[in-house]
Amino acid sequence: MVDQIGITKTNATTSQRSTAGESWIVEELADQPSPSTESVSSVKQAGSWFGAIVKEVLQVVVPAILLALSIHIFLAQATVVYGQSMQPNLQPAERLVIEKVSYYLGPPQRNDIVVVDLSQMSDLLIKRLVGLPGETMEIRQGVVLIDGKPLEQPYISLPDDTFYGPITLARDSYFVMGDNRHNSNDSRVFGPIPGSAIAGRAWMRYWPLERFQIFD
Repeated sequence: MVDQIGITKTNATTSQRSTAGESWIVEELADQPSPSTESVSSVKQAGSWFGAIVKEVLQVVVPAILLALSIHIFLAQATVVYGQSMQPNLQPAERLVIEKVSYYLGPPQRNDIVVVDLSQMSDLLIKRLVGLPGETMEIRQGVVLIDGKPLEQPYISLPDDTFYGPITLARDSYFVMGDNRHNSNDSRVFGPIPGSAIAGRAWMRYWPLERFQIFD
């Protein structure tokens, strides 16, 4: 009698099974309830929550990233001083803000501390701008001559005894040097640089706090 009941329920579902055990399994499957309204509602809520997250990312996070990239590329960026070429005025591991706005408004000026980006160098360099376009540059025993006149360099603590030039700087050509003349890879080595290689001007030293400074 039990087998007959099981077979009847099997015929009402998918297949005809001959044993009581097999019929009983099919009967249990046939009696499984359909997904509840609560389960469907939970899925919809999860989808709505995910959509809200995506919308928030598109509205807030993406614009913030684009703004930060725009500031970094066009306005200013933070950088760390590496090496000893600008001692004693800049020390290794000091942190600076490099601003780029000034050179959109006018050309670089003498004594600016600039970041130099040369294609032949793997790293950015930070140097002081010494010679301007059209000037005749010469170095005699460490004394920098601009158009034959000695250049005042109060930022140098240990002058060197090098010789260079004379050369006349071409249009849009600049001569940069490190303040630590005894230990600096600068225009005395790689020559004058084009204006396009000047990535920005050192505006502020913000770390360490005891050496905080706004540069002229």
